[in-house]
Amino acid sequence: MAEGRDEPGAHYNSRAIGLRAQKKILGKMASKRIAKAFIDEDASALLDAVHTLAKRELETDKQATKLTKNVIKIVIKLAVLYRNDQFNTEELVLGEKFKSKFRQTALTVVSFHDVEFSYDDAFLQKELADCETMLHQLIQRHLTEKSHRRVAMVFGFFRNAQLLDKLFTPDGPHWDLLTILVNCLNTLLEQNKL
Repeated sequence: MAEGRDEPGAHYNSRAIGLRAQKKILGKMASKRIAKAFIDEDASALLDAVHTLAKRELETDKQATKLTKNVIKIVIKLAVLYRNDQFNTEELVLGEKFKSKFRQTALTVVSFHDVEFSYDDAFLQKELADCETMLHQLIQRHLTEKSHRRVAMVFGFFRNAQLLDKLFTPDGPHWDLLTILVNCLNTLLEQNKL
């Protein structure tokens, strides 16, 4: 063998290949049925409410299903990365900051629902934008541009000012769904799952 050349298989890393395969397979299998194997009943109820909201708000059922699948893919891929110890120390710290910010945002949604005239769209949009930025930073080293587009699509949907206004208008077109979403969020918050 010539000098300077590596032996066959020298750069082969079965763990990295296995992780890539897991992410790809789970990403392709993202459906509500598959999600239930990875996402518990309470989180699944939240996803069902999100899907219903997306069906009401988006032009086609196909777009609503795509949004829901993107949420599922993001959650599953994060879980695979975490369970396989792929995050470095800085990313673990960022992950905790993201989790804390996401929890704070969920509490804000609950508060805006429960306390009349407290809804502040600019504040909620900023909180969601901060969550999105942190999530992009967290997955930067690990996931593809396609995953970044998924994150942008999901957060773009929820940051939409018109959607937020419809959602937080008492007796508005989505108030019933907001109540369901808030009940699901409360359950997840009480169980410390968010």
